[in-house]
Amino acid sequence: MTNGWNDIKNADVVLVMGGNAAEAHTCGFKWVTEAKAHNGAKLIVVDPRFTRTAAVSDLYAPLRPGSDIAFLGGVINYLLSNDKIFHDYVMAYTNASFLVKEGFGFEDGLFSGYNAEKRSYDTSTWDYEYEADGNAKTDPTLQSPRCVLNLLKDHYSRYTPEMVEKTCGTPKDQFLQICELIATTANGAKSMTSLYALGWTQHSKGSQNIRNMAIIQLLLGNIGVPGGGINALRGHANVQGITDFGLFSPSVPGYMAMPKSSEATLEDYLKTRAFKPIRPNQMSFWQNYRKFFVSFLKAMYGKNATAENQFGFG
Repeated sequence: MTNGWNDIKNADVVLVMGGNAAEAHTCGFKWVTEAKAHNGAKLIVVDPRFTRTAAVSDLYAPLRPGSDIAFLGGVINYLLSNDKIFHDYVMAYTNASFLVKEGFGFEDGLFSGYNAEKRSYDTSTWDYEYEADGNAKTDPTLQSPRCVLNLLKDHYSRYTPEMVEKTCGTPKDQFLQICELIATTANGAKSMTSLYALGWTQHSKGSQNIRNMAIIQLLLGNIGVPGGGINALRGHANVQGITDFGLFSPSVPGYMAMPKSSEATLEDYLKTRAFKPIRPNQMSFWQNYRKFFVSFLKAMYGKNATAENQFGFG
């Protein structure tokens, strides 16, 4: 979760998609009822079934199982084609103005660099253009066809309301009602929270579901604000617990990667994971990766973890 459970009460719009919070997360769902009762929040539910969450929603829309990406793509297209984005936020906190390398593109369902024989991609064009000092080139006017925002517009232009209706089975008028309500939060004065669960994560394309929602929330300016965020509804019995308690073999607690056998020293491990800014004064949660990992080693080895022995890394 990017926001805590009780922060849901600060939302003006709550979108539940890929979950059934009223039935599966009953204690947490009380914060949705708090938002509705005391903040005048509107609840949107998009689900193949008319669930108990849908029963208390302000807007409900059905969709065919597995068609979430088309629905979310339609929302992105609506926001971009109708200029329903929070421009100040998008310019300050996203890569919208960054210029992408010439040669990057998307055609006939494939991105650039696809090798049909090997069934794999050469991703060399999937990157930004860089200045001599290593900073990414940008277009603050957002006029270049190579800037991220315009490439995004072009890519999602195919997800028209008609295409959403045909693919998802969602009536066009219901889809547009939802888009209009979502767009009311693109101003910094209101916020929307997205709540999902295993209905998204357990799809074969679950990551793409969540990435699409991340794009929506960034366009609206709903990341890092009260009542906003992208919030996975889960408990310690499953994904959250397996990562927090170090039971997931590719990682250690704190969502940090397990060292590879080729990384013999602490510096070897950190140099491939350290945050590398590509714009002046750029900041990131992971700029503190070294501190996080050293803190983890100290928690594991106590007073035996010292700088002289790489905090027990070896």
